[in-house]
Amino acid sequence: MTKLLKLNKNTEQGVIELLKSLLEEGKVKGVFTLKKINKDGDVAYSLVTSSDELKDAVPFYPLMPVNAGKLLSRFTLHGCTNEPVVAVLKPCELRAFIELVKREQGNLENIFFISSTCGGVYPLKMVIDKTVDKDLMKYWDAVKKGEIHNNLRSACKACTEFKPYTADITVDLIGNNNLDKQCFLFINTKNGEEIVKVMKGDLLEKELDIKKLDTVHKKRETEKKKLFDEIDINLKGLDGLIDIFGKCIGCHGCSKVCPICYCKLCEFESPDSEYEPSNYESELRRRGGIKVPPGTLYYQLGRLTHIGISCVGCGSCEDACPVDIPLSVIFKKVGESVQEMFEYTPGKDAEEEVPLVTFKQEEFSEIEE
Repeated sequence: MTKLLKLNKNTEQGVIELLKSLLEEGKVKGVFTLKKINKDGDVAYSLVTSSDELKDAVPFYPLMPVNAGKLLSRFTLHGCTNEPVVAVLKPCELRAFIELVKREQGNLENIFFISSTCGGVYPLKMVIDKTVDKDLMKYWDAVKKGEIHNNLRSACKACTEFKPYTADITVDLIGNNNLDKQCFLFINTKNGEEIVKVMKGDLLEKELDIKKLDTVHKKRETEKKKLFDEIDINLKGLDGLIDIFGKCIGCHGCSKVCPICYCKLCEFESPDSEYEPSNYESELRRRGGIKVPPGTLYYQLGRLTHIGISCVGCGSCEDACPVDIPLSVIFKKVGESVQEMFEYTPGKDAEEEVPLVTFKQEEFSEIEE
């Protein structure tokens, strides 16, 4: 039976007080969380070592400036932290970090994880338009009711992995009508038990309300089917791929923000992928015209091949796309089909090997040549 620590205070404030206590009592030396960084209320992920700095922390602010899994990867790329750090992440960010650790692009040692049942995040365009704060009350009303808010990223509306798998502590947000009055911290690990020792509150034996989460899951599944059906209409055959990816301008912004893309030199940005004059000449002789920049379809299909098995569906790629290609829906649909083949959920288990880099002598033997 999972243990629950109930604090009689606002959920976000309860978590901030927990983070402050961990710093002040020396249980951790740093806190990694979203934080307001200026008077305009802009937020960014920050590493905080002073409890006074946590007055501007907003751990559950519904924005993802960048997938935090990518940031933690950079932070721990060359080894574990010397001192313990607690990180507050969204479920897809935690799963992304786990996937990167499997690829030796990060280190789990000395990091405690706090996550939550996630109501999703806004597209970054709303930050540019300065409309996030105006909409926050509606967002939290939807979270409390277990509903899908209209203004979320499309990836979030269709996300069915909104409950974290490997968090030491899970904060109950979705379907919790008492967010403004009570803070529910579900303790999943021994590390989680150590973390909450700094807080005074009611410790109970209780599990997350699965029935409540199942209802949310069904709503997200319905939304996902709707998005998949819409993309199916446009993704038929090579012509469909050309129509959708033909808008790509080759900026590679999607790969820059993707938490699973980590190569120092991307194959698609290497000299090997550059078109020589002879390439242009042969294409022009054959077709009479060529899209510039060339190779965008090859680039997008290459990305699908490389990261589909580990796509966590965070939606950062689509958010960064300047020409509004529905990347998150395409990558989620293709990724899930591959993940289903291998019975693999990216980031669910730190010990589970990534299928595409794991050799098995007998695999898919039921498929005849």
